[in-house]
Amino acid sequence: MNLLTRVQHGRTPRPPRLLVYGTPGIGKSTFGAHAPKPIFVPTEDGLDEIDCVKFPLAATYEEVVGALGELRTQPHDFESVVLDSLDWLERLVWDRVCTDFNVKNIEKADGGYARGYTHALTYWREIIDQLNLLRSQRGMVVILVAHAKVEKFEDPEAPPYDRFSPRLHKHAAALITEWCDAVLFATRKFRTQTDDAGFNRKRTIAHAIGKDGGERMLRCVGGPSCVAKNRYGLTEELPLSWDAFVTALTNRQPTPGVN
Repeated sequence: MNLLTRVQHGRTPRPPRLLVYGTPGIGKSTFGAHAPKPIFVPTEDGLDEIDCVKFPLAATYEEVVGALGELRTQPHDFESVVLDSLDWLERLVWDRVCTDFNVKNIEKADGGYARGYTHALTYWREIIDQLNLLRSQRGMVVILVAHAKVEKFEDPEAPPYDRFSPRLHKHAAALITEWCDAVLFATRKFRTQTDDAGFNRKRTIAHAIGKDGGERMLRCVGGPSCVAKNRYGLTEELPLSWDAFVTALTNRQPTPGVN
């Protein structure tokens, strides 16, 4: 068949693939709980205080894959799947790699030299394949939840600096952030103030903006302080809520060349 007869034109709307990461207790899981008809695949024990539908806590990599497989093959009316959280799932992935090579530490897998982390990508790709099928065959929104870490970033155009990133090994983080349509950093809004600390020294103090320890927000565009991106042309910041995200998505202006 001539491929020219299958050329597509214009945008192809599909359910979003989101990675939402941030500090503990910021509201990442609550964000997922307000997605349309969500079901959680939990890999950590932290959903007791959230009103949601969830699978039993997954203790192995196979249980996670099994839950995703049932969502693909069994009748249900769920519209969103929330994997909570990726950094605890990574531990299950590493356990699977250790079993494959009969070692107790992923650093020792396949003779060491970080080969274990490369083998782990095979299982991450299997997870992504399952999520792709849920999007394409069941039309489900995919929300991945992760905690944040501070990493030193070696910028070739500037001195090294610290930034927030998902708490994952760099190989897994690169694979998942590239796959997702949006990587959103959940944080609080602060303002800084420089005071005189005496003896010709200055100190910088951060003050929360808003009530309850600071206004909760999503950073949608990356910068020196955090890893973030989106393919939707979202503004740099949004309130940390599903409704705010959907409103911004409705008024989106896709950004060319963003992966």
